[in-house]
Amino acid sequence: MARNPYQVLGVSPTASDSEIRAAFRSLAKQYHPDRNPGDKASEEKFKEVAAAFDILGDSEARKKFDRGEIDADGRERAAQRTWSSGPRPGADGFGQGWGSGAGAGPGAGASFDDLGDIFADLFGGGRARGGAGGGSMRGRDLRYRLEIDLLDAVNGATKRVTMPDGRTLDISIPAGLEDGQTLRLRGQGEKGPGSGPAGDVYVEVKVQPHPVFERRGADIHVEIPISLKEAVLGGKVTAPTVTGDVSVTVPKNSSSGAVLRLKGRGAPQGKSGHGDQYVKLKIVLPEGGDPELEEFMRNWKGGERAGAKKKYAGA
Repeated sequence: MARNPYQVLGVSPTASDSEIRAAFRSLAKQYHPDRNPGDKASEEKFKEVAAAFDILGDSEARKKFDRGEIDADGRERAAQRTWSSGPRPGADGFGQGWGSGAGAGPGAGASFDDLGDIFADLFGGGRARGGAGGGSMRGRDLRYRLEIDLLDAVNGATKRVTMPDGRTLDISIPAGLEDGQTLRLRGQGEKGPGSGPAGDVYVEVKVQPHPVFERRGADIHVEIPISLKEAVLGGKVTAPTVTGDVSVTVPKNSSSGAVLRLKGRGAPQGKSGHGDQYVKLKIVLPEGGDPELEEFMRNWKGGERAGAKKKYAGA
């Protein structure tokens, strides 16, 4: 015979409905199989907690228990209607009845929707039980970590993955996804016991660093090399973007470290359009040196030191 349901939930016989609900929430959250995979002791404890709330969560069943008309298993006592051995009609995958009928708990008074809301609140969506009259526990959620390239995160992609149970899933990566975000695939988790609905799959996305681009929110940053001649005289140069190469104009007399803004060339940001791309210029001298440039610099009378003195005159 099951333990006294008041003792199982740790409440007194005079506890209010809200106190009983609070006790059930806490214990169900603590012992739920999704939070204790493979732990048989926790699974058994969860069954016991569910059975206790099956009685105390239903005002009519609770009154019958208090009057001694039903026992801790929800069975009517002698000289009244009794169940045969084994699970009561409407038993779920944990062997506890959730169907209608005498002593069936939620089916009699505490509505199924009410209990579904409790489990949705505790475990993140999806009812923990099946349809009324023959419900079963919801299947276990599965979690998966997926590593993707920054360009796939910015532009969107479809990735095929193999789940632990051997199934393959095509996962759609929405454009603009950020590192650490989680995708939810409804109904792709483990199948529920009996006729219970399947759980979900939660995919945590890890975006790998890119050798060229750096993402900061919706903005993209990149550094490109330019020649001294391009820096002094200006001109057109090619710059990479997350959607392909583009031609940009380097203004005359650009210093190394100057930043050009390419509006709308960043990552998508919902309904706000796209971020921007920032191109940092880096002056690079010819590899191995350039004799003509060296000769020019030896004979150059103006500029660099005079400009530096002027710039730092107030330092």
